[in-house]
Amino acid sequence: MWEKQILLLPGPTPVPERVLRAMGRPAVNHRGPDFKAVLQEVTRGLKDVFQTGNDVLVLTSSGTGAMEAAVVNFLSPGDKALVLSVGQFGDRFKKICKTYGIEVIAPEFAWGTAVAPHKVEEVLTADTSHEIKAVLVQHNETSTGVLNDIASISRARGDHPALMIVDAISGLAAAPLKTDAWGLDVVVAGSQKAFMLPPGLAMISVGPRAWERAVNNKSPKYYFDLQAARDNLTQSQTPYTPAVSLFMGLLESLKMIQEEGQNECLSRHVFYRDVVRAGVKALGLELLAPDTIASPAVTAVRVPPGFKAGDISRPLRDKYQVIVAGGQGKLKEEIFRIGHLGYVQLTDLLAALSALELVMQDLNLPVRPGAGVAAAQQVILAGRSG
Repeated sequence: MWEKQILLLPGPTPVPERVLRAMGRPAVNHRGPDFKAVLQEVTRGLKDVFQTGNDVLVLTSSGTGAMEAAVVNFLSPGDKALVLSVGQFGDRFKKICKTYGIEVIAPEFAWGTAVAPHKVEEVLTADTSHEIKAVLVQHNETSTGVLNDIASISRARGDHPALMIVDAISGLAAAPLKTDAWGLDVVVAGSQKAFMLPPGLAMISVGPRAWERAVNNKSPKYYFDLQAARDNLTQSQTPYTPAVSLFMGLLESLKMIQEEGQNECLSRHVFYRDVVRAGVKALGLELLAPDTIASPAVTAVRVPPGFKAGDISRPLRDKYQVIVAGGQGKLKEEIFRIGHLGYVQLTDLLAALSALELVMQDLNLPVRPGAGVAAAQQVILAGRSG
């Protein structure tokens, strides 16, 4: 086992040294004044990243916990929900809804494509009795490397009162998302993506329309009761024991985002996306998502015919210590995914492209040595000159 690896997953992502040091501070009383001050500062920082004046709550859970909280607090058994799935995590929203007795309406979208806002408009326009209570969608579909146009999807609701619930777990701080300006009622995020932390924290912003819906909500819940979380937040506390060390790390990662600047952070992720996509294309590999909807967080690459995802990812890991992800669900063996979000550097991406070239040569795939790295360098040089 090598201690030094190049971690290019869509999550968990690399953790900066200064965040690790922050997490290693001595334990504090999670009901005492020190932690209260941390919670207050973290909440302020998260509101800036979410671009919202709404409540932002932090749960000690994975991102899926926040997805479940977004369902059980604002949808009741028997409600109808329009779930817009273009991949594995959209399907997860479907499963959570069905678990709690919520009727799912799910237009068909091919994996590797984005949600078509006009289809959302068609479904909601036809719902003249307003039986659909919420629209659920992924900001960034991690399983396919597709970025959905959340602003357009939200506008497509028109005057329909359905809540807009967005999973931005892998997209927040990597791609533009304006909670208030786009009229998003509920947005969830996770610590292990662009926030540069280990897994274990989930963030959720809740707007006034959603809180109104929560009052009469009938779904069963205990740990994920967001009204309890909001009530405790007024006292600068959490309802249950928080992951204190992760909160310390989150405070530090928010400082890093602030120091870099949010616009600069978003631009960096777009730049990294362009570098990776140029390098992969130069190697003759096919990308799953077209350029127009390509994620700035992760790039999905089709495996060459006759091979499986593990034929690429295993030697990258075992021979070159480059860690990429395989596919998920119906694309499990058909793609591999290169993450480029959070605490990643250009040299990591160049090393990964170089290792990918070597793996392709070992597999006797047609590749010109240095082609991927050269194409990536051209994007880097053009970006510097620009």
